[in-house]
Amino acid sequence: MEKWIFAFTLCALALTTEAAVRTEVIEYKDGDVVLEGYVAWDDANTGTRAAIVVAHDWMGLGDFAKGKAEALAKLGYIAFAADLYGKGVRPKNSDEAKTEATKYYSDRSVIRGRMKAAVAVVKSRKEVDTARIGAIGFCFGGMSALELARSGADVRGVVSFHGGLNTPNFDDAKHIKGKLLVLHGADDPYVSSDEVMGFEHEMTSAGCNWELVKYSGAVHSFTNPAAGNDNSKGAAYNSQADARSWIAMKNFFDEIFR
Repeated sequence: MEKWIFAFTLCALALTTEAAVRTEVIEYKDGDVVLEGYVAWDDANTGTRAAIVVAHDWMGLGDFAKGKAEALAKLGYIAFAADLYGKGVRPKNSDEAKTEATKYYSDRSVIRGRMKAAVAVVKSRKEVDTARIGAIGFCFGGMSALELARSGADVRGVVSFHGGLNTPNFDDAKHIKGKLLVLHGADDPYVSSDEVMGFEHEMTSAGCNWELVKYSGAVHSFTNPAAGNDNSKGAAYNSQADARSWIAMKNFFDEIFR
């Protein structure tokens, strides 16, 4: 009996060790612009599966977005952390980030193109069920994910974490094909109540399927531990809002990909 238990334990350990999240850096393009993204997947799953594009915050593609891609891979998805700025363009501080992000806030057609290029990458992978693609984004990336939806892209659903909600193209909401989930800090000083109400009006006028969740006591960047814990700065980590918003995202994708 003891030998059987020992053998079973070794077998289970071998299976656990063998299955792992794999990652790969992928170079791709949006027109003539060279981009460098990061894909993550769990190699224990050998069949096709849903894919999720991850849009980074205004600091560019770094450890935060890559970590989210790996976390999604552990949930069974193919996750692709997109590069929205371009290969090698990684702001070193908030001033550089603001300069870079402003280019895309000023011309939403560019950010839509970058997001569509990321969707094309995941669609090209043989492991991806191309009928089940979604996107998430954080801060600047939340805006980017919503603009992907507004572009009429064929995605099942989009999740914005503490992202910008306004758009210069109000009528484009009528092009949205999938469902939307917006996870918002109730005390976020960078996304005004007028902007929130404008988004609600935009979505309702277009007849979209949308949900907006507000987390009390949460400000901007509430999912990012690197934001610190001082709400008075306008951006700060909130562990409760972080945990609850991730669960909300998981439930959302469970529903739309069922």
